[in-house]
Amino acid sequence: MLPVGAQAQMQVPGQPLMLEPGVRTVDAWQAITMLPDASHQLEVQEVLGRLPEFQEPSQRGGSLGVRKDAVWLRIPMAVAAPPETEWIVDLGYGALQEVDMYLAFNGELLQQASLGYLRPPSETSLSGRTPSMALKLRAGQSYDLLIRVRTLGPLILPLSVSEAPHHLRLALREQLLQGFLTGLAFCLLAYSLAQWASQRERLFAYYALVVLGSAGFSLHFFGIGAQFLWPGNVWMEGHAAVIAGFIALAGSFLFLSHVLAAGALRSRYVRVMKAGAVVSIVLCLAHMVDLIGPRGATAFMSLLGPLPSLLSIPAAVRRVRQKDPIGATLLVAWTVYALAAVAMAGLVQGWLPANFWTLHAFQLGATLDMLLFLRVLGLRAKAAKAQAQETMRERDLMHSLAHSDPLTGLSNRRGLQHALHAALLKCTPQHMVAVYLMDLDGFKPINDSFGHDMGDDLLVAVGKRLQTSVRHQTDLVARLGGDEFIVMACDLATTEQADDLGRSLLKAFEPSFTLNQHTLKVGLTIGYALAPLDGEDAKTLLRRADAAMYAGKQSGKQSIRRNQGDLALSS
Repeated sequence: MLPVGAQAQMQVPGQPLMLEPGVRTVDAWQAITMLPDASHQLEVQEVLGRLPEFQEPSQRGGSLGVRKDAVWLRIPMAVAAPPETEWIVDLGYGALQEVDMYLAFNGELLQQASLGYLRPPSETSLSGRTPSMALKLRAGQSYDLLIRVRTLGPLILPLSVSEAPHHLRLALREQLLQGFLTGLAFCLLAYSLAQWASQRERLFAYYALVVLGSAGFSLHFFGIGAQFLWPGNVWMEGHAAVIAGFIALAGSFLFLSHVLAAGALRSRYVRVMKAGAVVSIVLCLAHMVDLIGPRGATAFMSLLGPLPSLLSIPAAVRRVRQKDPIGATLLVAWTVYALAAVAMAGLVQGWLPANFWTLHAFQLGATLDMLLFLRVLGLRAKAAKAQAQETMRERDLMHSLAHSDPLTGLSNRRGLQHALHAALLKCTPQHMVAVYLMDLDGFKPINDSFGHDMGDDLLVAVGKRLQTSVRHQTDLVARLGGDEFIVMACDLATTEQADDLGRSLLKAFEPSFTLNQHTLKVGLTIGYALAPLDGEDAKTLLRRADAAMYAGKQSGKQSIRRNQGDLALSS
Protein backbone atom coordinates (compact mmCIF):
# COMPACT_ATOMS: atom_id res chain seq x y z
CA MET A 1 0.00 0.00 0.00
CA LEU A 2 1.26 3.45 -0.86
CA PRO A 3 0.15 5.60 2.11
CA VAL A 4 -1.83 8.73 1.39
CA GLY A 5 0.44 11.78 1.36
CA ALA A 6 3.68 9.76 1.21
CA GLN A 7 6.26 10.21 -1.53
CA ALA A 8 6.76 7.16 -3.70
CA GLN A 9 9.70 6.26 -5.87
CA MET A 10 8.39 4.58 -9.01
CA GLN A 11 10.47 1.56 -9.97
CA VAL A 12 11.02 -0.26 -13.23
CA PRO A 13 9.78 -3.88 -12.84
CA GLY A 14 12.68 -6.26 -12.25
CA GLN A 15 15.05 -3.51 -11.09
CA PRO A 16 16.18 -3.21 -7.44
CA LEU A 17 14.25 -1.00 -5.11
CA MET A 18 16.39 2.12 -4.68
CA LEU A 19 16.45 3.38 -1.11
CA GLU A 20 17.65 6.96 -0.84
CA PRO A 21 17.50 9.35 2.13
CA GLY A 22 14.47 11.65 2.02
CA VAL A 23 12.33 9.35 -0.12
CA ARG A 24 10.25 8.55 3.00
CA THR A 25 8.17 5.67 1.56
CA VAL A 26 8.63 3.32 -1.40
CA ASP A 27 5.92 1.07 -2.82
CA ALA A 28 7.64 -2.32 -2.71
CA TRP A 29 5.32 -3.84 -5.28
CA GLN A 30 7.15 -2.01 -8.04
CA ALA A 31 10.09 -4.41 -7.64
CA ILE A 32 8.45 -7.61 -6.36
CA THR A 33 8.77 -11.02 -7.98
CA MET A 34 6.99 -14.10 -6.69
CA LEU A 35 7.53 -17.85 -6.17
CA PRO A 36 4.53 -20.07 -5.22
CA ASP A 37 5.04 -22.83 -2.65
CA ALA A 38 2.21 -25.35 -2.99
CA SER A 39 3.98 -27.85 -0.70
CA HIS A 40 4.45 -25.32 2.11
CA GLN A 41 7.84 -26.95 2.70
CA LEU A 42 10.35 -24.58 1.10
CA GLU A 43 13.02 -23.26 3.45
CA VAL A 44 14.80 -19.96 3.03
CA GLN A 45 18.16 -21.51 2.06
CA GLU A 46 16.50 -23.47 -0.69
CA VAL A 47 14.66 -20.37 -1.87
CA LEU A 48 17.92 -18.37 -1.96
CA GLY A 49 19.22 -20.96 -4.42
CA ARG A 50 16.15 -20.58 -6.62
CA LEU A 51 16.08 -16.82 -7.03
CA PRO A 52 16.10 -17.06 -10.85
CA GLU A 53 12.78 -18.95 -10.66
CA PHE A 54 10.95 -15.96 -9.21
CA GLN A 55 8.41 -14.54 -11.68
CA GLU A 56 6.60 -11.27 -11.97
CA PRO A 57 3.15 -11.45 -10.28
CA SER A 58 0.02 -11.33 -12.43
CA GLN A 59 -1.02 -8.12 -10.64
CA ARG A 60 0.94 -5.57 -8.68
CA GLY A 61 -1.86 -3.95 -6.73
CA GLY A 62 -0.94 -5.49 -3.39
CA SER A 63 -3.66 -8.16 -3.26
CA LEU A 64 -3.22 -11.70 -4.58
CA GLY A 65 -6.71 -12.92 -3.75
CA VAL A 66 -7.46 -16.13 -1.86
CA ARG A 67 -4.81 -18.84 -2.36
CA LYS A 68 -4.20 -22.19 -0.73
CA ASP A 69 -0.46 -22.21 -1.37
CA ALA A 70 2.21 -20.28 0.45
CA VAL A 71 3.82 -17.41 -1.44
CA TRP A 72 7.42 -16.23 -1.44
CA LEU A 73 8.02 -12.60 -2.41
CA ARG A 74 11.41 -11.24 -3.39
CA ILE A 75 12.26 -7.55 -3.16
CA PRO A 76 15.76 -6.65 -4.41
CA MET A 77 17.00 -3.46 -2.75
CA ALA A 78 19.95 -1.17 -3.29
CA VAL A 79 21.25 1.47 -0.89
CA ALA A 80 23.01 4.31 -2.71
CA ALA A 81 23.91 6.60 0.21
CA PRO A 82 24.45 6.08 3.93
CA PRO A 83 21.00 5.79 5.55
CA GLU A 84 20.09 8.67 7.83
CA THR A 85 17.72 6.40 9.77
CA GLU A 86 16.52 2.82 9.75
CA TRP A 87 14.30 1.59 6.94
CA ILE A 88 11.16 -0.31 7.94
CA VAL A 89 9.52 -2.94 5.76
CA ASP A 90 5.83 -3.04 6.61
CA LEU A 91 3.06 -5.37 5.47
CA GLY A 92 0.00 -3.19 6.09
CA TYR A 93 -2.51 -5.96 6.79
CA GLY A 94 -2.47 -7.79 10.10
CA ALA A 95 -4.83 -10.76 9.68
CA LEU A 96 -2.20 -13.17 8.31
CA GLN A 97 -1.31 -16.53 9.82
CA GLU A 98 2.37 -16.88 8.91
CA VAL A 99 4.70 -14.12 7.78
CA ASP A 100 8.47 -14.73 7.63
CA MET A 101 10.82 -11.91 6.63
CA TYR A 102 14.46 -12.50 5.67
CA LEU A 103 17.15 -10.00 4.70
CA ALA A 104 19.99 -11.56 2.65
CA PHE A 105 23.26 -10.24 1.22
CA ASN A 106 25.08 -12.31 -1.42
CA GLY A 107 23.16 -15.42 -0.37
CA GLU A 108 23.91 -14.94 3.33
CA LEU A 109 21.12 -14.33 5.83
CA LEU A 110 21.57 -11.14 7.83
CA GLN A 111 18.19 -10.78 9.54
CA GLN A 112 14.98 -12.71 9.95
CA ALA A 113 11.67 -12.23 11.73
CA SER A 114 8.79 -14.63 12.35
CA LEU A 115 5.44 -12.82 12.29
CA GLY A 116 1.74 -13.54 11.88
CA TYR A 117 -0.74 -14.62 14.50
CA LEU A 118 0.36 -18.28 14.39
CA ARG A 119 3.95 -17.30 15.15
CA PRO A 120 5.33 -15.97 18.39
CA PRO A 121 7.06 -12.63 17.70
CA SER A 122 10.83 -12.74 17.28
CA GLU A 123 13.34 -10.34 18.84
CA THR A 124 13.92 -8.61 15.51
CA SER A 125 10.23 -8.01 14.73
CA LEU A 126 8.57 -4.73 15.61
CA SER A 127 5.65 -4.71 18.00
CA GLY A 128 2.76 -3.13 16.17
CA ARG A 129 -0.54 -3.50 14.43
CA THR A 130 0.88 -5.06 11.25
CA PRO A 131 3.88 -7.31 10.46
CA SER A 132 7.03 -5.20 10.07
CA MET A 133 10.79 -5.43 10.49
CA ALA A 134 13.55 -2.84 10.86
CA LEU A 135 16.28 -3.33 8.21
CA LYS A 136 19.96 -2.88 8.99
CA LEU A 137 21.38 -1.62 5.72
CA ARG A 138 24.71 -0.21 4.57
CA ALA A 139 25.43 2.24 1.79
CA GLY A 140 26.63 0.93 -1.58
CA GLN A 141 25.28 -2.57 -1.08
CA SER A 142 22.44 -4.56 -2.64
CA TYR A 143 20.17 -6.86 -0.65
CA ASP A 144 17.41 -9.38 -1.21
CA LEU A 145 14.37 -9.12 1.03
CA LEU A 146 12.42 -12.40 1.04
CA ILE A 147 8.95 -12.58 2.54
CA ARG A 148 7.01 -15.82 2.96
CA VAL A 149 3.23 -15.51 3.54
CA ARG A 150 0.71 -18.21 4.22
CA THR A 151 -2.87 -17.72 5.45
CA LEU A 152 -6.35 -19.16 5.12
CA GLY A 153 -7.84 -15.78 4.24
CA PRO A 154 -7.07 -13.39 1.40
CA LEU A 155 -3.48 -12.49 0.62
CA ILE A 156 -3.82 -8.74 1.06
CA LEU A 157 -0.21 -7.58 1.04
CA PRO A 158 0.22 -3.78 0.88
CA LEU A 159 4.01 -3.86 1.17
CA SER A 160 6.03 -0.70 1.59
CA VAL A 161 9.51 0.27 2.75
CA SER A 162 9.68 3.51 4.75
CA GLU A 163 12.15 5.56 6.70
CA ALA A 164 11.54 4.95 10.39
CA PRO A 165 10.23 8.43 11.34
CA HIS A 166 7.79 8.43 8.44
CA HIS A 167 6.73 4.85 9.21
CA LEU A 168 6.01 5.89 12.78
CA ARG A 169 4.03 8.92 11.61
CA LEU A 170 1.90 6.77 9.29
CA ALA A 171 1.39 4.16 12.01
CA LEU A 172 0.22 6.80 14.49
CA ARG A 173 -2.11 8.28 11.89
CA GLU A 174 -3.69 4.88 11.33
CA GLN A 175 -3.96 4.27 15.07
CA LEU A 176 -5.67 7.63 15.45
CA LEU A 177 -8.18 6.77 12.74
CA GLN A 178 -8.86 3.35 14.23
CA GLY A 179 -9.16 4.83 17.69
CA PHE A 180 -11.71 7.36 16.48
CA LEU A 181 -13.83 4.80 14.59
CA THR A 182 -13.57 2.25 17.41
CA GLY A 183 -14.52 4.90 19.96
CA LEU A 184 -17.49 5.91 17.85
CA ALA A 185 -18.60 2.27 17.63
CA PHE A 186 -18.17 1.88 21.40
CA CYS A 187 -20.33 4.97 22.03
CA LEU A 188 -23.04 3.65 19.70
CA LEU A 189 -22.88 0.25 21.43
CA ALA A 190 -23.05 1.76 24.92
CA TYR A 191 -25.95 4.03 23.88
CA SER A 192 -27.98 1.20 22.35
CA LEU A 193 -27.43 -1.10 25.33
CA ALA A 194 -28.37 1.67 27.78
CA GLN A 195 -31.55 2.43 25.83
CA TRP A 196 -32.42 -1.26 25.67
CA ALA A 197 -31.90 -1.64 29.43
CA SER A 198 -33.99 1.42 30.26
CA GLN A 199 -36.78 1.12 27.68
CA ARG A 200 -36.86 -2.67 27.12
CA GLU A 201 -37.21 -1.92 23.41
CA ARG A 202 -35.77 -4.87 21.45
CA LEU A 203 -34.86 -2.68 18.50
CA PHE A 204 -31.96 -1.21 20.49
CA ALA A 205 -30.68 -4.71 21.29
CA TYR A 206 -30.77 -5.61 17.59
CA TYR A 207 -28.93 -2.40 16.76
CA ALA A 208 -26.31 -3.30 19.38
CA LEU A 209 -25.71 -6.61 17.57
CA VAL A 210 -25.14 -4.78 14.28
CA VAL A 211 -22.68 -2.37 15.90
CA LEU A 212 -20.88 -5.12 17.81
CA GLY A 213 -20.46 -7.26 14.69
CA SER A 214 -19.29 -4.40 12.46
CA ALA A 215 -16.84 -3.10 15.06
CA GLY A 216 -15.53 -6.61 15.81
CA PHE A 217 -14.78 -7.24 12.14
CA SER A 218 -12.85 -3.97 11.84
CA LEU A 219 -10.89 -4.67 15.02
CA HIS A 220 -9.74 -7.96 13.52
CA PHE A 221 -9.18 -6.71 9.97
CA PHE A 222 -6.95 -3.82 11.04
CA GLY A 223 -5.06 -5.75 13.71
CA ILE A 224 -6.34 -3.69 16.67
CA GLY A 225 -7.78 -6.78 18.34
CA ALA A 226 -4.52 -8.74 18.13
CA GLN A 227 -2.57 -5.70 19.27
CA PHE A 228 -4.66 -4.75 22.30
CA LEU A 229 -7.64 -7.05 22.98
CA TRP A 230 -6.44 -10.61 22.41
CA PRO A 231 -2.68 -10.53 21.86
CA GLY A 232 -1.29 -14.01 21.21
CA ASN A 233 -4.76 -15.64 21.17
CA VAL A 234 -4.63 -17.85 18.09
CA TRP A 235 -8.26 -18.98 18.42
CA MET A 236 -9.54 -15.41 18.39
CA GLU A 237 -7.41 -14.49 15.39
CA GLY A 238 -8.74 -17.49 13.50
CA HIS A 239 -12.40 -17.00 14.44
CA ALA A 240 -13.02 -13.34 15.36
CA ALA A 241 -13.75 -11.99 11.88
CA VAL A 242 -16.27 -14.69 10.97
CA ILE A 243 -17.96 -14.57 14.39
CA ALA A 244 -18.27 -10.78 14.13
CA GLY A 245 -19.70 -11.11 10.62
CA PHE A 246 -22.39 -13.58 11.73
CA ILE A 247 -23.29 -11.39 14.73
CA ALA A 248 -23.76 -8.37 12.46
CA LEU A 249 -25.75 -10.49 10.01
CA ALA A 250 -28.11 -11.82 12.71
CA GLY A 251 -28.54 -8.28 14.04
CA SER A 252 -29.38 -6.99 10.55
CA PHE A 253 -32.08 -9.63 10.03
CA LEU A 254 -33.71 -8.79 13.38
CA PHE A 255 -33.25 -5.00 13.17
CA LEU A 256 -34.74 -4.63 9.70
CA SER A 257 -37.67 -6.97 10.36
CA HIS A 258 -38.53 -5.05 13.54
CA VAL A 259 -38.31 -1.69 11.78
CA LEU A 260 -40.26 -2.64 8.65
CA ALA A 261 -42.79 -5.12 10.04
CA ALA A 262 -45.20 -2.27 10.87
CA GLY A 263 -46.87 -4.30 13.61
CA ALA A 264 -47.36 -7.39 11.45
CA LEU A 265 -45.33 -9.58 13.80
CA ARG A 266 -46.60 -12.82 12.24
CA SER A 267 -46.16 -11.90 8.61
CA ARG A 268 -44.22 -14.08 6.20
CA TYR A 269 -41.54 -11.41 5.90
CA VAL A 270 -40.94 -11.43 9.66
CA ARG A 271 -40.81 -15.23 9.79
CA VAL A 272 -38.24 -15.37 6.98
CA MET A 273 -36.10 -12.66 8.59
CA LYS A 274 -36.18 -14.41 11.98
CA ALA A 275 -35.24 -17.67 10.28
CA GLY A 276 -32.27 -15.88 8.68
CA ALA A 277 -31.16 -14.67 12.11
CA VAL A 278 -31.44 -18.19 13.56
CA VAL A 279 -29.43 -19.68 10.68
CA SER A 280 -26.75 -17.02 11.17
CA ILE A 281 -26.49 -17.80 14.89
CA VAL A 282 -26.34 -21.57 14.26
CA LEU A 283 -23.57 -21.14 11.67
CA CYS A 284 -21.71 -18.85 14.06
CA LEU A 285 -21.85 -21.48 16.82
CA ALA A 286 -20.79 -24.20 14.38
CA HIS A 287 -17.76 -22.13 13.40
CA MET A 288 -16.90 -21.45 17.03
CA VAL A 289 -16.65 -25.20 17.75
CA ASP A 290 -14.84 -25.77 14.42
CA LEU A 291 -17.61 -27.79 12.79
CA ILE A 292 -17.32 -25.33 9.92
CA GLY A 293 -13.90 -24.07 8.85
CA PRO A 294 -13.06 -20.45 7.99
CA ARG A 295 -13.49 -20.95 4.24
CA GLY A 296 -16.85 -22.68 4.61
CA ALA A 297 -18.09 -20.12 7.13
CA THR A 298 -16.97 -17.28 4.88
CA ALA A 299 -18.81 -18.85 1.95
CA PHE A 300 -22.03 -19.13 4.01
CA MET A 301 -21.65 -15.55 5.18
CA SER A 302 -21.14 -14.34 1.61
CA LEU A 303 -24.36 -16.09 0.56
CA LEU A 304 -26.43 -14.82 3.49
CA GLY A 305 -24.91 -11.33 3.65
CA PRO A 306 -27.07 -9.63 0.99
CA LEU A 307 -30.33 -11.28 2.12
CA PRO A 308 -31.42 -8.85 4.89
CA SER A 309 -31.27 -5.93 2.47
CA LEU A 310 -32.71 -7.78 -0.54
CA LEU A 311 -35.64 -9.16 1.44
CA SER A 312 -36.37 -5.75 2.94
CA ILE A 313 -36.25 -3.64 -0.23
CA PRO A 314 -39.99 -4.05 -1.07
CA ALA A 315 -41.03 -2.96 2.42
CA ALA A 316 -38.63 -0.01 2.30
CA VAL A 317 -39.95 1.08 -1.11
CA ARG A 318 -43.49 1.01 0.28
CA ARG A 319 -42.33 3.27 3.10
CA VAL A 320 -40.84 5.68 0.56
CA ARG A 321 -44.14 5.79 -1.32
CA GLN A 322 -45.87 6.57 1.97
CA LYS A 323 -43.50 9.54 2.48
CA ASP A 324 -41.91 7.77 5.45
CA PRO A 325 -38.24 8.90 5.80
CA ILE A 326 -37.31 5.52 7.30
CA GLY A 327 -37.64 3.88 3.89
CA ALA A 328 -35.39 6.42 2.16
CA THR A 329 -32.81 6.24 4.96
CA LEU A 330 -32.61 2.45 4.67
CA LEU A 331 -32.24 2.60 0.90
CA VAL A 332 -29.33 5.03 1.27
CA ALA A 333 -27.77 2.80 3.95
CA TRP A 334 -28.01 -0.28 1.74
CA THR A 335 -26.52 1.57 -1.22
CA VAL A 336 -23.54 2.67 0.87
CA TYR A 337 -23.12 -0.83 2.31
CA ALA A 338 -23.35 -2.45 -1.14
CA LEU A 339 -20.63 -0.18 -2.53
CA ALA A 340 -18.42 -0.91 0.47
CA ALA A 341 -19.05 -4.65 0.15
CA VAL A 342 -18.19 -4.57 -3.58
CA ALA A 343 -14.94 -2.75 -2.80
CA MET A 344 -14.15 -5.31 -0.09
CA ALA A 345 -14.89 -8.22 -2.43
CA GLY A 346 -12.71 -6.67 -5.12
CA LEU A 347 -9.86 -6.28 -2.64
CA VAL A 348 -10.19 -9.83 -1.30
CA GLN A 349 -10.29 -11.36 -4.78
CA GLY A 350 -7.36 -9.27 -5.97
CA TRP A 351 -9.39 -7.29 -8.50
CA LEU A 352 -8.72 -3.95 -6.76
CA PRO A 353 -5.36 -2.60 -5.55
CA ALA A 354 -4.64 -2.45 -1.84
CA ASN A 355 -4.52 1.23 -0.92
CA PHE A 356 -5.96 3.42 1.81
CA TRP A 357 -9.40 3.69 0.24
CA THR A 358 -9.89 0.03 -0.66
CA LEU A 359 -8.56 -1.15 2.71
CA HIS A 360 -10.85 1.25 4.60
CA ALA A 361 -13.84 1.22 2.24
CA PHE A 362 -15.75 -1.48 4.12
CA GLN A 363 -14.98 0.02 7.53
CA LEU A 364 -16.04 3.51 6.48
CA GLY A 365 -19.13 2.13 4.73
CA ALA A 366 -20.10 0.06 7.76
CA THR A 367 -19.62 3.10 10.03
CA LEU A 368 -21.85 5.25 7.83
CA ASP A 369 -24.32 2.36 7.74
CA MET A 370 -24.42 2.26 11.55
CA LEU A 371 -25.01 6.02 11.69
CA LEU A 372 -27.85 5.74 9.18
CA PHE A 373 -29.35 2.92 11.24
CA LEU A 374 -29.06 5.26 14.24
CA ARG A 375 -31.09 7.80 12.28
CA VAL A 376 -33.68 5.06 11.74
CA LEU A 377 -33.82 4.64 15.53
CA GLY A 378 -34.36 8.38 15.86
CA LEU A 379 -37.11 8.38 13.25
CA ARG A 380 -38.78 5.45 14.99
CA ALA A 381 -38.60 7.28 18.32
CA LYS A 382 -40.02 10.43 16.70
CA ALA A 383 -42.88 8.46 15.16
CA ALA A 384 -43.58 6.73 18.47
CA LYS A 385 -43.63 10.09 20.26
CA ALA A 386 -46.00 11.54 17.66
CA GLN A 387 -48.26 8.50 18.00
CA ALA A 388 -48.23 8.81 21.80
CA GLN A 389 -49.11 12.51 21.54
CA GLU A 390 -51.94 11.71 19.14
CA THR A 391 -53.22 9.04 21.52
CA MET A 392 -53.10 11.51 24.40
CA ARG A 393 -54.83 14.14 22.29
CA GLU A 394 -57.59 11.70 21.39
CA ARG A 395 -57.88 10.66 25.04
CA ASP A 396 -58.09 14.29 26.14
CA LEU A 397 -60.63 14.96 23.41
CA MET A 398 -62.79 12.03 24.52
CA HIS A 399 -62.46 13.16 28.13
CA SER A 400 -63.42 16.69 27.11
CA LEU A 401 -66.42 15.46 25.14
CA ALA A 402 -67.53 13.37 28.09
CA HIS A 403 -67.15 16.20 30.57
CA SER A 404 -68.06 19.26 28.48
CA ASP A 405 -71.26 20.83 27.25
CA PRO A 406 -71.19 20.68 23.43
CA LEU A 407 -72.97 24.02 22.99
CA THR A 408 -71.11 26.33 25.38
CA GLY A 409 -67.89 24.39 25.95
CA LEU A 410 -68.44 24.65 29.70
CA SER A 411 -68.26 21.66 32.00
CA ASN A 412 -71.36 19.48 31.97
CA ARG A 413 -72.98 17.66 34.87
CA ARG A 414 -70.34 14.89 34.83
CA GLY A 415 -67.47 17.38 34.74
CA LEU A 416 -69.02 19.31 37.60
CA GLN A 417 -69.43 16.16 39.68
CA HIS A 418 -65.73 15.26 39.29
CA ALA A 419 -64.58 18.78 40.14
CA LEU A 420 -66.97 19.09 43.08
CA HIS A 421 -65.95 15.79 44.62
CA ALA A 422 -62.27 16.79 44.37
CA ALA A 423 -62.98 20.21 45.93
CA LEU A 424 -64.96 18.77 48.82
CA LEU A 425 -62.02 16.54 49.82
CA LYS A 426 -60.06 19.72 50.63
CA CYS A 427 -62.96 21.65 52.07
CA THR A 428 -62.69 23.10 55.64
CA PRO A 429 -64.51 25.86 57.57
CA GLN A 430 -61.58 28.13 56.64
CA HIS A 431 -61.61 27.07 52.99
CA MET A 432 -65.28 26.69 52.09
CA VAL A 433 -66.83 25.62 48.79
CA ALA A 434 -69.98 27.33 47.45
CA VAL A 435 -72.33 25.84 44.86
CA TYR A 436 -74.41 28.47 43.00
CA LEU A 437 -77.32 27.03 41.01
CA MET A 438 -78.87 29.62 38.68
CA ASP A 439 -81.68 29.83 36.21
CA LEU A 440 -82.08 32.50 33.52
CA ASP A 441 -84.99 34.91 33.97
CA GLY A 442 -86.67 35.83 30.70
CA PHE A 443 -84.97 33.25 28.53
CA LYS A 444 -88.08 31.35 27.34
CA PRO A 445 -89.78 34.40 25.71
CA ILE A 446 -86.57 35.19 23.83
CA ASN A 447 -86.24 31.60 22.68
CA ASP A 448 -89.86 31.51 21.54
CA SER A 449 -89.72 34.90 19.78
CA PHE A 450 -86.37 34.72 18.02
CA GLY A 451 -85.98 30.99 17.55
CA HIS A 452 -83.71 28.30 18.92
CA ASP A 453 -80.63 29.53 17.06
CA MET A 454 -80.85 32.89 18.79
CA GLY A 455 -81.54 31.05 22.06
CA ASP A 456 -78.40 28.96 21.59
CA ASP A 457 -76.32 32.05 20.85
CA LEU A 458 -77.69 33.66 24.00
CA LEU A 459 -76.76 30.61 26.10
CA VAL A 460 -73.21 30.78 24.74
CA ALA A 461 -73.02 34.48 25.60
CA VAL A 462 -74.34 33.78 29.11
CA GLY A 463 -71.63 31.15 29.63
CA LYS A 464 -68.92 33.58 28.56
CA ARG A 465 -70.25 36.33 30.86
CA LEU A 466 -70.31 33.94 33.80
CA GLN A 467 -66.72 32.91 33.11
CA THR A 468 -65.58 36.53 33.07
CA SER A 469 -67.38 37.13 36.38
CA VAL A 470 -65.69 34.40 38.45
CA ARG A 471 -62.17 33.82 39.73
CA HIS A 472 -60.30 31.84 37.10
CA GLN A 473 -57.95 30.01 39.47
CA THR A 474 -60.52 28.67 41.94
CA ASP A 475 -63.99 28.73 40.34
CA LEU A 476 -65.75 26.54 37.78
CA VAL A 477 -68.70 27.36 35.51
CA ALA A 478 -70.91 24.51 34.28
CA ARG A 479 -74.14 24.13 32.33
CA LEU A 480 -76.57 21.47 33.51
CA GLY A 481 -78.88 21.76 30.53
CA GLY A 482 -81.52 24.14 29.17
CA ASP A 483 -80.97 27.52 30.77
CA GLU A 484 -79.59 26.17 34.08
CA PHE A 485 -76.01 26.99 35.02
CA ILE A 486 -73.85 26.28 38.07
CA VAL A 487 -70.85 28.07 39.47
CA MET A 488 -68.63 26.22 41.95
CA ALA A 489 -66.41 28.57 43.97
CA CYS A 490 -63.61 27.22 46.15
CA ASP A 491 -61.34 28.53 48.89
CA LEU A 492 -63.89 30.94 50.42
CA ALA A 493 -62.82 32.23 53.82
CA THR A 494 -66.17 33.66 55.08
CA THR A 495 -69.88 33.44 54.39
CA GLU A 496 -69.83 37.13 53.50
CA GLN A 497 -67.29 36.43 50.75
CA ALA A 498 -69.61 33.76 49.36
CA ASP A 499 -72.58 36.14 49.41
CA ASP A 500 -70.54 38.89 47.75
CA LEU A 501 -69.54 36.56 44.95
CA GLY A 502 -73.19 35.60 44.35
CA ARG A 503 -74.28 39.22 44.24
CA SER A 504 -71.49 40.06 41.79
CA LEU A 505 -72.95 37.40 39.49
CA LEU A 506 -76.36 39.07 39.70
CA LYS A 507 -74.82 42.43 38.97
CA ALA A 508 -72.95 41.04 35.96
CA PHE A 509 -76.29 40.41 34.26
CA GLU A 510 -77.63 43.93 34.62
CA PRO A 511 -76.25 44.95 31.19
CA SER A 512 -78.19 43.63 28.20
CA PHE A 513 -76.81 41.26 25.56
CA THR A 514 -76.40 42.38 21.94
CA LEU A 515 -76.73 39.49 19.47
CA ASN A 516 -77.25 39.85 15.73
CA GLN A 517 -78.21 43.53 16.17
CA HIS A 518 -80.80 42.56 18.78
CA THR A 519 -80.68 43.81 22.36
CA LEU A 520 -81.69 41.03 24.74
CA LYS A 521 -82.22 41.27 28.49
CA VAL A 522 -82.05 38.27 30.84
CA GLY A 523 -81.47 38.04 34.55
CA LEU A 524 -80.49 35.40 37.10
CA THR A 525 -82.14 33.69 40.00
CA ILE A 526 -79.46 32.12 42.19
CA GLY A 527 -79.70 29.62 44.96
CA TYR A 528 -76.57 28.42 46.73
CA ALA A 529 -75.24 26.32 49.57
CA LEU A 530 -71.91 26.34 51.39
CA ALA A 531 -69.76 23.36 52.32
CA PRO A 532 -69.11 22.25 54.96
CA LEU A 533 -71.63 24.53 56.74
CA ASP A 534 -74.74 23.60 54.70
CA GLY A 535 -73.69 20.10 53.66
CA GLU A 536 -70.62 17.97 53.19
CA ASP A 537 -71.45 15.97 50.08
CA ALA A 538 -72.22 16.98 46.51
CA LYS A 539 -75.75 15.60 46.47
CA THR A 540 -76.84 17.53 49.54
CA LEU A 541 -75.27 20.77 48.32
CA LEU A 542 -76.89 20.55 44.89
CA ARG A 543 -80.33 19.75 46.34
CA ARG A 544 -80.16 22.62 48.83
CA ALA A 545 -78.97 25.05 46.13
CA ASP A 546 -81.83 23.89 43.92
CA ALA A 547 -84.34 24.46 46.73
CA ALA A 548 -82.96 27.95 47.32
CA MET A 549 -83.20 28.80 43.62
CA TYR A 550 -86.77 27.48 43.47
CA ALA A 551 -87.69 29.65 46.45
CA GLY A 552 -86.17 32.64 44.71
CA LYS A 553 -88.20 31.97 41.58
CA GLN A 554 -91.36 31.85 43.65
CA SER A 555 -90.62 35.16 45.34
CA GLY A 556 -89.94 37.32 42.34
CA LYS A 557 -86.83 36.18 40.49
CA GLN A 558 -83.53 38.06 39.98
CA SER A 559 -82.47 37.23 43.49
CA ILE A 560 -79.92 35.23 45.42
CA ARG A 561 -80.66 32.93 48.34
CA ARG A 562 -78.61 30.61 50.47
CA ASN A 563 -80.08 27.39 51.80
CA GLN A 564 -78.65 26.61 55.22
CA GLY A 565 -81.05 23.72 55.60
CA ASP A 566 -84.06 25.82 56.40
CA LEU A 567 -85.61 25.54 52.92
CA ALA A 568 -87.46 22.39 51.93
CA LEU A 569 -85.58 20.07 49.55
CA SER A 570 -87.28 19.12 46.30
CA SER A 571 -87.97 15.44 45.96
